[in-house]
Amino acid sequence: MAKKSTKNATPRTARPLRQRIRRGVLLCVAALFGAVLLSTFAYRFIGPPTTPYQIAESWRLNGLDRNWVPMDRIAPVMARSVVAAEDANFCLHWGLDVTAIRAAMESGANRGGSTISQQVVKNVYLWQGRSWVRKSIEAIWTPLSEAIWPKRRVLELYLNVVEFDEGVFGVDAAAGHYFGVSAADLTPVQAARLAMVLPDPKGRDAANPTAAQRNRTAAIMDGAATILADGRASCFED
Repeated sequence: MAKKSTKNATPRTARPLRQRIRRGVLLCVAALFGAVLLSTFAYRFIGPPTTPYQIAESWRLNGLDRNWVPMDRIAPVMARSVVAAEDANFCLHWGLDVTAIRAAMESGANRGGSTISQQVVKNVYLWQGRSWVRKSIEAIWTPLSEAIWPKRRVLELYLNVVEFDEGVFGVDAAAGHYFGVSAADLTPVQAARLAMVLPDPKGRDAANPTAAQRNRTAAIMDGAATILADGRASCFED
């Protein structure tokens, strides 16, 4: 009677080990997804106490200027201004603006493909800098956040966590820092100037803009008026 070949047989102890590893990996993935889902649901109702970038800047600067305010204490023109400046189709996309991403890639631009929704996910949860890992996580997390957060909440988060000057986070802190007013009292010009600094908050000054930055401010004011008139502000306006 021929002996059964054992050359390709897997040791019995190896199979349970592989199964335990596979099970452990699946549990880790499930736990990570659960944590992502839970934190996304939580931030629909509460403001983030801080963000990874704010923690890093607070250590570097030994403190920050920030103050959370709800949307009903932010001048409506401020929301329209950041949408006009950063993401004019904010009400029309589901988190990723595929047309803008494609245009940015074709033009080789360093900026222009990220929506406000993507910026919120990056600013609230992730790290700064450019990497495919971060962009991939951002691209997956953004549609999930859009499914959970109303558009008005996305803007509320954005306006409260974005940086307007070195160590100055959120629109209320920025309004006081630059103009000595609250976020509720911002004028159209002031709101447009704050939106103007967002691409480079450490290199631009909303209180003392250059001639080119004044032109950009005027363009943002026109854009804010346009999206109000054509209905592209309807998803976040009361």
